[in-house]
Amino acid sequence: MIRWRSLDEVTPGFGPSVVSIGNFDGVHRGHQHVFARLLETSRRLEARSVVVTFDPHPALVHRPESHPGLIMGLEDKLDALEATGVDAVLVLPYSLEFSELSPEEFVVDYLVKPLGAVCLVIGSDVRLGRDNTGDLPVIRELGREHGFEVEVVDDVAGLVPEDSDALNGLVGWSDDRRCSSTWVRSCLEAGDIRGAAKLLGRHHRMRGEVVHGAARGRELGFPTANLAPEATGFIPADGVYAGWLVDQDGIRWPTAISVGSNPTFDGVNRQVEAHVIDRPDEAVEDFDLYGQTVVVEFVERLRGMVAYRGIDALVSQMRDDVNRSRDILREQARGTD
Repeated sequence: MIRWRSLDEVTPGFGPSVVSIGNFDGVHRGHQHVFARLLETSRRLEARSVVVTFDPHPALVHRPESHPGLIMGLEDKLDALEATGVDAVLVLPYSLEFSELSPEEFVVDYLVKPLGAVCLVIGSDVRLGRDNTGDLPVIRELGREHGFEVEVVDDVAGLVPEDSDALNGLVGWSDDRRCSSTWVRSCLEAGDIRGAAKLLGRHHRMRGEVVHGAARGRELGFPTANLAPEATGFIPADGVYAGWLVDQDGIRWPTAISVGSNPTFDGVNRQVEAHVIDRPDEAVEDFDLYGQTVVVEFVERLRGMVAYRGIDALVSQMRDDVNRSRDILREQARGTD
């Protein structure tokens, strides 16, 4: 997949192309439904498939103090988009100045001319340009003026029909609820990591640099890789999770993950700490995650965060968390063989 980080990087003469436009936070199953239509249409028109997205997310620019937490950072978004099979992604730097473009300026200067857009595949609620004035009727009119088709993809209510039974009991479930980034965030806020995975079509993940912490885990016999506060990805509800840590070499390590403020030690700041299960012992000098940018994937929530009375009770619980995580991840690994 071609990854362009600005309009200047687009290959001259690129096209013809079929384009989808959006923030696509999470690249969830609803988004994937749009991309399936994008690929289908690009094959029909013998054109390339292109996704146009924005960085930073417009909400960070327009509502810096009240924007919702992002489900994923840009690198993980690009990886998820590549997994859909699209040919190229154009990431447009978003700013207040950029937001002042008229719908026609945006369509002509960012889609038609550089990408050779012959069709836009969009949702019915799409809005383009200054003050979101480029609604569907405006886009259709621009298509007639500038020679591109417009295909509208209906919302995916209840995810997709064949998955409806599997979603009963999901946080916020209703038969007609559209699959959305808001719904994914609701699941993560509630600690429903399995529900979020059903909506995303994969495990939720965070990405960040491993930094030094208070070293309490090491002192207790459970050394952890602490993600830096700048790590990307939505932090799920406080608790302990089974999951995976993917290091910079792409090696996947079974992991018990703690999210919270360490209430046993009167902690304040929320932290994401990953204990690699059955890790090479400390005699192996090259097993050092500090300074690496790693990915942490959440598979299943084991429990909420609890303040324990005494170190012995905490260590006993941590040992149980590790054993349960090991069992869950072994079972998952067997299921994917």
